[in-house]
Amino acid sequence: MNENGSMYRTQSAKSSDVCCERVFGQDQLAMLGEEHPTGVLVRRLDFWLNYVAYFCGGTIGLVYSNNLGQIAQSLYMSSSTSTLVTLYSSFSFFGRLLSAAPDYIRNKFYSARTGWLTIALMPTPIAFILLASPESAVALHAGTAIIGLSSGFIFAAAVSVTSELFGPNSVSVNHNILVTNIPIGSLLYGFLAALVYDSNAYSIPGNSLSETLVCMGRKCYFWTFVSWGCLSVVGLVSSLFCIQ
Repeated sequence: MNENGSMYRTQSAKSSDVCCERVFGQDQLAMLGEEHPTGVLVRRLDFWLNYVAYFCGGTIGLVYSNNLGQIAQSLYMSSSTSTLVTLYSSFSFFGRLLSAAPDYIRNKFYSARTGWLTIALMPTPIAFILLASPESAVALHAGTAIIGLSSGFIFAAAVSVTSELFGPNSVSVNHNILVTNIPIGSLLYGFLAALVYDSNAYSIPGNSLSETLVCMGRKCYFWTFVSWGCLSVVGLVSSLFCIQ
């Protein structure tokens, strides 16, 4: 009787383990591409992790490009502004091309797009370390190219990552919710850059009605680059938690 009872309990435990494995396996497979209506989406932790990854990643690169002219001027490189803008645009284009790599190698081995998002975010902190280093034309050009490459990849892959995480049928609405980080980030990061710039600026007498504030030197954007670099690390860590 005891032997029969122990055999029954053993078989029940095994069948329970198998059922649990099947359930967890099914949940894991259904996680990617599962449809998420808007009401469900905004209550999910993985959405907000993804939101932070974009907010602290690609959006910073976009704000950096918008301030390139003033950054170059503060580093006594106004003549290189057009070169820097061209460099950023060119590498942003190459980044967009690289965003097709997951589809190209999908037949060889499968990797979730969230993993590629993490890879794309990795160069951004390095770029801001270069930009915060002692003023150098090489560091400025290299940092601009790296940020352009990373930002181009992130923005081009944004729709496909959203579709893979939260379902293709609701991607238009879900992606529009995700990209609200761009105007919010542009406002906050631009305000931060303006605070640092103005705190180190000095006035140049102009006409009788106004004076122009100008900041020259590495100090104008040093703490901006440091803070943006720290925020990009936050985005990188957030993207790591999104990897499926």
